[in-house]
Parts: sequence; structure tokens; C-alpha cells
Amino acid sequence: MSDEEDDYMSDAFLSQIQDVKPGVAMVKRVKEAMKREEKHKESNIKNRQKTFKEQEKESRETALQSSISNDNKGFALLQKMGYKAGQGLGKEGAGRVDPIPLNIKTDRGGIGMEEAKKRKAEKELEQYRKKVQAKQQNETKSLEDFRSRVRTEREERKIEGDLRRSQRACEQLDSQKGITVPREQWYWPKIGVDEEIDEFKEEKEEEDEILELPSFDQLQILTSYLRGIHFYCTWCGTAYDDEGDLSSNCPGDTAAEHE
Repeated sequence: MSDEEDDYMSDAFLSQIQDVKPGVAMVKRVKEAMKREEKHKESNIKNRQKTFKEQEKESRETALQSSISNDNKGFALLQKMGYKAGQGLGKEGAGRVDPIPLNIKTDRGGIGMEEAKKRKAEKELEQYRKKVQAKQQNETKSLEDFRSRVRTEREERKIEGDLRRSQRACEQLDSQKGITVPREQWYWPKIGVDEEIDEFKEEKEEEDEILELPSFDQLQILTSYLRGIHFYCTWCGTAYDDEGDLSSNCPGDTAAEHE
């Protein structure tokens, strides 16, 4: 090895190398690269050409911030008619002072679209209200019909019970007077099944001609018979001595008068 060549293993060569901590050089290089990247972005932003929308926005804001000059034909006509800057519009100066504000559309809807949407929403809301109201009316009517039906069924059951009680009383009172055949077949309770079959065979043609009355009419006729013949009131459950005793002590000839 010649004297001019450095000995990489000698102390003189090693002493010339700077003592650098591991990772420090890498961090510095990363920071420098980030700075260069930021400068590059800023340069691109400054040098890039503005879009048409950006130029339009800047022009609009600049125009709105500056007042109308005398060169404007409309403003010149207003001044000829006596208008002064800062004065309200109109003969008395009671009109607008500030210009009508701009309402920039940001969507793709046509003119009047918002009003159409508003009218549609109001119409749908009104239809919904009518639907809810109709539903409530139907529910109320259904409830009233149900209550009426329950009252009717209750009244019918009561009439049937009064009629059966009157028939039993009529059979008993008729028997006490020696009457063996009721004035009308339905004046007495229905007979047994076997007897009913035999009598049905014998009097079939006659029974076919009989038109059965509703229970309410049967009750009225039968109670009138009991009061007139036996001086008996179904709702009092009492047989009175005579017609005078019945009229004096019985409240009346209907169930409502006994409540």
C-alpha cells in the first residue's frame, strides 16, 4: 500500500468522520422534502388559472360592494326625476333604500320549483289530515254502532225474558180459572218436544197459515190480556183484586214505568 492512499483502518481516517446519531439525517431529509412539497403546492395555486365560476363569483362580489356610478343609465334617469343617493324610492321617499338582495340558486331546479314543492307538500298534508279525520269519524261511528247494537241486543233479551215470564204466569192463571186451551198458542210456554211433534202433525196446515208476531208485539198483547182478564202485572209480579186495585197500585202497563 502506498503512502498517498488512506488507510481506512487507521485512526486518522476514523477521526475525520462526524459523529452523527442514527435517524437524525433521515428526519431532516423528510422535513426538507415536506417544505419543498408545500412550496410547490403554493406555487401551483398562485400560478393556476381560475375557473369560470370563481371568476364569476369574484366579479359579483366586487360589483355588489361598489355602489352604482353616475354612468349607469338607470341611475341617471332616477337622478333626473329627483332621486338622491341613499334616499328611499317613491314620491315620499318611503320605499326601499337598499337594493333587492340576490338569491343565488345552487340547485338545478327551474324557476318556481320551490313553490311547486311547497304546494305539493301542503296538499299532501291536507290529504293526510282528511284521511286521519275520516278514520276517526269511522271509528266513532263504529263505536256508536257497536253501542247501539249492544243496547238493542240487551233490550231484545229483556223483552224475551218478560215474554217468557208472562207466558208462565198466563198458563198458571188460566189453569186456575179452568182454562185448558190458551187463547193463542204462544200465550203459554212452548210444550215438550214429543207433544210438540204430535201436535205439529195434527195441526200442520193450520200452523202454516199463522204468521208469528215479533216478541215485542207478543209481549204487548199478552200483558194486555193478563191485565184485562186476570188483573195481573208482569213487572209487578202481582195479581190484583180488581181493575180499580190494579189502576191504583200499579205504576203502568209498560216496563219503563216500573223502572
